[in-house]
Amino acid sequence: MIMVYKVWNMEEIIIYNYLIFDIDGTLLDTEFAVLSSLQRIVKEELNKDMSFEDLYFALGIPGEITLEKLGIANVKQCADRWNEYLRGYFRHIKVFDGIKEVLEELHNRGSSMGIVTSKTREEYANDFIPFGIDKYFDIVVCADDTEIHKPYPEPILKFIELSGAEKEKTVYIGDTEYDMKCAKDAGVDFALALWGAKTDKGIKPDYIVERPIDILNIK
Repeated sequence: MIMVYKVWNMEEIIIYNYLIFDIDGTLLDTEFAVLSSLQRIVKEELNKDMSFEDLYFALGIPGEITLEKLGIANVKQCADRWNEYLRGYFRHIKVFDGIKEVLEELHNRGSSMGIVTSKTREEYANDFIPFGIDKYFDIVVCADDTEIHKPYPEPILKFIELSGAEKEKTVYIGDTEYDMKCAKDAGVDFALALWGAKTDKGIKPDYIVERPIDILNIK
């Protein structure tokens, strides 16, 4: 494993033409909003009180898959209600400290950047665009764009198809095991964003980035 803070000492460095980002837990701190609103759905539908720890698995996969895994019926209806509740927690969502500055610097360097997310296109519009950092991304792949989702490789393969990016010159930055599996099975390198990751257990990234600014050292 290459630790990002050692990159400067490497004699040979891979130059990445494309940096792909996850959203939740990587660009945006959405954990409290997502899990609090999900707790409400679980209470209403299953009459259960579930902790954040019980629901961490939901971070990084599409909402409807989360609801199916929980055994909730009327998935589409509950997903719409979950999104409605989520908007009530919008004030708790923020861009992680340092992300805007890093994106601006990457833009100034001429880096090509994109997004692969488990959010639907509607969720992307409602939950991400208001933060004003969407302008940095050339291509965005949402849950609507593929039939199969993370942890399977299809979302990143779709991004490769749309962008024409070379796999060996592409890195995916995310915070979960789902993100790692998606990247690895798609044949691209993976960088683990520790500021959003709940654990690095079982995750074997090519890079570990402890702070957003460390992304600038991935080359």
